Amino acid sequence: MPDSVVEFVPLGAETWPLFERLFGPGGVQGGCWCSFFRLSGPDYKAAGREGRKEHVRSAAQDGKPLGLLGIIDGEPLGWVAVSPRKDNPRLARSRVMASDEPGAVWSITCFYIHRRGRRRGLATALLRAAVDYAAEQGAESVEGYPVEAGPRTTSADLYHGSTGMFTDAGFEVVEKRGLARALVRRRIPVAR
Repeated sequence: MPDSVVEFVPLGAETWPLFERLFGPGGVQGGCWCSFFRLSGPDYKAAGREGRKEHVRSAAQDGKPLGLLGIIDGEPLGWVAVSPRKDNPRLARSRVMASDEPGAVWSITCFYIHRRGRRRGLATALLRAAVDYAAEQGAESVEGYPVEAGPRTTSADLYHGSTGMFTDAGFEVVEKRGLARALVRRRIPVAR
């Protein structure tokens, strides 16, 4: 993002209005509000759009780590969900995202880049900021669950990020998961 300065801010009570503005009235992806991995399947369905929004708003107000907003010229244009793996119960039941990595593991579950923020390197910048944020919060490793981008990959397919984006940011492919997915991990060096 050569001509723009990006500010990365954690989602919290003060930044909720920016998150709400970025996600719009519908909450992106059918009203997910970035709660899909944070709720069990039955709870997600029962909550509905407004319940999912309230779940995330409540967690933000309680100061739980949820992710980072990417702000350019005062406008929220990007989001990366990054939080402790244990706060995302749906990951453990997923064939693609299950992991037995011990310790303080954080997960990067999704990205959302507004159309005005695309093709500017914002997702890559958010990924790097997410790793730094997780490290500052005590993470020992950070995992992602990216898509192997191909000629038929659309921007909607890339909400988990691309494998190349993760490996370029220092993540190692732990295991390929199916034809187009992978489990990737980056260990955080211990400060001495």
